[in-house]
Amino acid sequence: MRDAVVKLLDVVALLVDKPAEGLVTGHVGTVVEVYSPEVFEVEFLGSEGRTYALAELKKDELLLLKHEPLAA
Repeated sequence: MRDAVVKLLDVVALLVDKPAEGLVTGHVGTVVEVYSPEVFEVEFLGSEGRTYALAELKKDELLLLKHEPLAA
């Protein structure tokens, strides 16, 4: 994800465990704030739509998920 530009409302997956926040690798969240090109506030929701974690994360801790086909 080094070259990817992360924007507000992008969907991301966590690449590292964050036990203090109750998060583990693979949790999926939404970028709700961009503090800098390298730091983001990410919200994680449960299946009922309730927030279970809100964490400030670095770009290298995230994988930007894509929902549209891209040319290789």
